[in-house]
Amino acid sequence: MSLIQAFRGLRPAAGQAGAIAAPPYDVLSSDEARQRATGKPWSFLHISKPEIDLPREIDPYAPEVYAKAAENLQKMLAAGVLVRDDASCYYAYRLTMPGMGANGGDHVQTGLVAAANVADYDSNRIRKHEFTRPDKEDDRVRQIEALNAQTGPVLLAYPASATADILIDAIAQGAPAADVTADDGIRHQIWVLQDAAKIAAITQTFDAMPALYIADGHHRSAAASRVAAARHQQGRQMSADSFLSVIFPHHQMKILDYNRVVKDLHGLEESTLVARLGAAFTVEESAGRVHPARPGEFGMYLAGRWRKLVIKPELIPDDPVESLDVSLLSNHLLGPLLGIADLRRDKRIDFVGGIRGLGELEKRVDSGEMAVAFALHPTRMDQLMAVADSNNVMPPKSTWFEPKLADGLVSHVLD
Repeated sequence: MSLIQAFRGLRPAAGQAGAIAAPPYDVLSSDEARQRATGKPWSFLHISKPEIDLPREIDPYAPEVYAKAAENLQKMLAAGVLVRDDASCYYAYRLTMPGMGANGGDHVQTGLVAAANVADYDSNRIRKHEFTRPDKEDDRVRQIEALNAQTGPVLLAYPASATADILIDAIAQGAPAADVTADDGIRHQIWVLQDAAKIAAITQTFDAMPALYIADGHHRSAAASRVAAARHQQGRQMSADSFLSVIFPHHQMKILDYNRVVKDLHGLEESTLVARLGAAFTVEESAGRVHPARPGEFGMYLAGRWRKLVIKPELIPDDPVESLDVSLLSNHLLGPLLGIADLRRDKRIDFVGGIRGLGELEKRVDSGEMAVAFALHPTRMDQLMAVADSNNVMPPKSTWFEPKLADGLVSHVLD
């Protein structure tokens, strides 16, 4: 089986994309999803967050929730608001994020919607960089089995390929099949490719690539692998041998900073903490907010003041994981000075995606909720790929990808 393949996508009927497209299932709480879906009977949230159609006290992982998802999908199919392509297709997916590109312009990235090979995921040709949690995998397995479909795409990146870029850009011409601007201002456009020769050319181009890289969606891809393995054991259908993905060129991917806030100073006085920083960092006072301009730079907001911290070069190791800014901050500040040894379990630390801005860090410190905040330079895609190539994993909360894919624009039915 090829690294990727075309498939018969399940998509909004003509004119229905705006009514259906929804934020990813994992970025909204149940209450937020209920609010977003109010007055929108065809919102994909009724499938991706089906607890919104059940009593508020329902456990979101209860069997009734997955059954409701299947029921809601069948209603949308019966109403004709979701339709399935007659033949296997590839799809171009373009995301446009206003004001987040170079010099304040728009950030634009154009990728390919495809079915990625589970066997290549299992063999690590589709490479991972995060651990997964069994409970979250279980949730996605139940969702896939209830729907007999994969509705949440895995965000993948492909290494530099001018040929792939050209082939995908060629799909994204003319009027799109779907064109939706979401509440957050992100524009989502879908084009459909049905030409067999062009589909074959794309498949061959991707087959020549050494690897693909998971950017976001480790639990979705792991769940797809589990479903495929279970169905093999049962002698059931083989369309489960692939999983829904959207694959962008790595150089178009946008990673924002993933910042840290800590509740207390671990018994230290402010002056003591600042003095001890000098062992690993040069410390500079700042008249305003500190946006780290390069790797190895950090902003620290403490007691209403910003300082710029720069890691001493001799402390940066030649290691794909330990050289990451998130690792340097943990190894030389959060751990030894603030006593944060386990980022996954320590309740004294929280994480703030860069989309919220440095103002959110100030707000949480100034309110007294947190004692200190740290602004980081964003992890780069080449760093993520180097970690994955080395068969290692990133530290928790290392990457915040924007813009996010929408749910509902293309889904993958398991025949």
